[in-house]
Amino acid sequence: MIDSKLLREDFEGTVGLLKTRGLPENIADWQGLDKERRALLSEAEGIRAEKNSLNPEIAKAKKAGEDTGALLSDLKAKGEKEKEINLKVSEIEASLKSIELVLPNVAHGSVPVGVGESENRVEKSWGEKPSFDFAPKAHWDVGEALGILDFERAAKISGARFALYRGDGARLERALINYMLEKHRASGYTEVIPPLLVKEESMIASGQLPKFEEEAFKTSDEENRKYLIPTSEVALVNLFRDEILEESALPMYLTAYTPCFRAEAGSHGRDVRGLIRLHQFNKVELVKICSPENSFDELEKLTANAEGILEELELPYQRVTLSTGDMGLAASKTYDLEVWLPGLDSYREISSCSNTTDFQSRRAKIRYRKSGEKKPQFPHMLNGSGLAVGRTIVAILENYQQADGSVLIPKVLQPFMGGQERISV
Repeated sequence: MIDSKLLREDFEGTVGLLKTRGLPENIADWQGLDKERRALLSEAEGIRAEKNSLNPEIAKAKKAGEDTGALLSDLKAKGEKEKEINLKVSEIEASLKSIELVLPNVAHGSVPVGVGESENRVEKSWGEKPSFDFAPKAHWDVGEALGILDFERAAKISGARFALYRGDGARLERALINYMLEKHRASGYTEVIPPLLVKEESMIASGQLPKFEEEAFKTSDEENRKYLIPTSEVALVNLFRDEILEESALPMYLTAYTPCFRAEAGSHGRDVRGLIRLHQFNKVELVKICSPENSFDELEKLTANAEGILEELELPYQRVTLSTGDMGLAASKTYDLEVWLPGLDSYREISSCSNTTDFQSRRAKIRYRKSGEKKPQFPHMLNGSGLAVGRTIVAILENYQQADGSVLIPKVLQPFMGGQERISV
């Protein structure tokens, strides 16, 4: 969440910065609630001071053998009043938190201002789009013809928006996961295998809840509810929740491969075929924890790590800076990497790399102590896909397809496929 001081010190200015990002309808209530809370806290502090001053008076009266009934009655009344105020403060703080938890992060000054993807800015394009002497097919046609993708049997087992890989398709997915993890490990990332089920507070800390509740798969046990992770970012962000790190531990680079689960409740029929938008998919995630001074440099490096995978796979892509209105809730700046898909004749997102500044660390109560300083502060946290594995399969099937229906395997993946160079019918 953003620092509440921003709202307190310049409410109109802060709301103005957030207006293209989607604000809760009750945002105007925040100021009044905050003023009421501070007034009640001040009143409670005054009552405590009065109570403290009564204690020596009571002790003195008892020692002198005087009647303390009136003093004790006054002390009890003040105690009851303090409890009443504290209860009211708790209610107000809950109302404030319900607003603050759905407020988006403040966008970095380099982010284009806009309400959606039409204001996104293409920063660079890499690679040459392949040319074909035949009409390139969509990945679902290529994969089904090769017998490596089976959407019909996946639907029989689980329903719509699930995929079944087999044979060389399963092997290619596994090869990609191993390749990506080894590549990121060589770039200094520590590999983590996290739990796939997480607590509600973990979802809140990462920014998934409460805004994206309808997108989440969850258990039915309301008292001990767990959520299937929509991305391993959720688990990695919470690795150090409620902890204070030493400055020497930063920057910290983490990577994880996990299955990911999303209800896709808001997709409204988009990408109903193929591997683009599934309820279950594999992804290799990158997360960084670093000092605020270096976080935007670290974003460039993290994005370059994801780009390096695409470039070694020789897949054409473009880097896009998302506008304020197209970014996720937690992001201060986001680069989307969009890979070229000739079968769909379009660029599609394959990685989203974001600097969330102190938005997630503030929610997760992760702090670090700078050398020589007593007071800890919030580090900045970054995340990015390195890459979405299923979408990488899509890109390989469409960019490497051949006229005879076979698909060439990118050279960098061949060692992970036992030297295999081609997937044939």
